[in-house]
Amino acid sequence: MQQLVKHSGGCHCGAVRFELRAPTRVVVQECNCSICSKSGYLHLIVPASRFHLLCGDQDLNCYTFDTGEAKHLFCKHCGIKSYYIPRSNPDGFSVNLRCLDEGTIKAVEIEAFDGKNWEQNAAQLADLSNDDELSVEDKDRR
Repeated sequence: MQQLVKHSGGCHCGAVRFELRAPTRVVVQECNCSICSKSGYLHLIVPASRFHLLCGDQDLNCYTFDTGEAKHLFCKHCGIKSYYIPRSNPDGFSVNLRCLDEGTIKAVEIEAFDGKNWEQNAAQLADLSNDDELSVEDKDRR
């Protein structure tokens, strides 16, 4: 099993900073839904227990649409969505891989996710915020 390490990241202006624990070799999802495709978001979904907001809670604005379940959190100063609470994993966080500081990610596998057809595909993401250690399949992939 690949060891979990600490990764740091945040928004463009630095008002929002966070840490998370994840492997150095990650699998992320590139979603084709309207908001993700327009922003270039690459989803690294982690359990809430592996995410820690260091600063910036007061610097975030929340945007919701459609069902209102996903909590899209944008820095109110620079406009960057570095992480949010996804509809698929309300018990975790989706971190934008592009908002992680350089140096701790060693390899990235990008999986296409069909978010335009959300209802038919959402179950594919449901286990990504599971707090268990990596599954046997994930151990092999990561």
